[in-house]
Amino acid sequence: MAYPEKFRYSKEHEWVKQEDGKARMGITNYAQDELGDVVYVELPAMGAKVKASDSFITVESVKAASDVFAPVSGKVVEVNRELESHPELVNQSPHERGWMAVLEMANPDELDKLMTAEEYEEYVGEL
Repeated sequence: MAYPEKFRYSKEHEWVKQEDGKARMGITNYAQDELGDVVYVELPAMGAKVKASDSFITVESVKAASDVFAPVSGKVVEVNRELESHPELVNQSPHERGWMAVLEMANPDELDKLMTAEEYEEYVGEL
């Protein structure tokens, strides 16, 4: 699986795509594959403030419920409401249609602490 080059990745298997001072995020293909069929996504409240590494989304699959952690600090300014009726998008298109939230970043420099696509591929190759 090739991971999108312009994204950044966390060790907890979240991805971030920077868009004009905002961070669109979701879970990686590796994470959705480990979870199995996603049946429910509990999205965060609009306006919620999160710190990097805070648990703020829950994903339930046929195997287990898992926390999704904020890859950067910020305020939730958008959520993917399509996941409420179609949680399977997380499995089908984890890096595109299966995005979960958009954060207005409090500190864009936090992106520098995340892995590049190449570093993330190497990381998951060692798991």
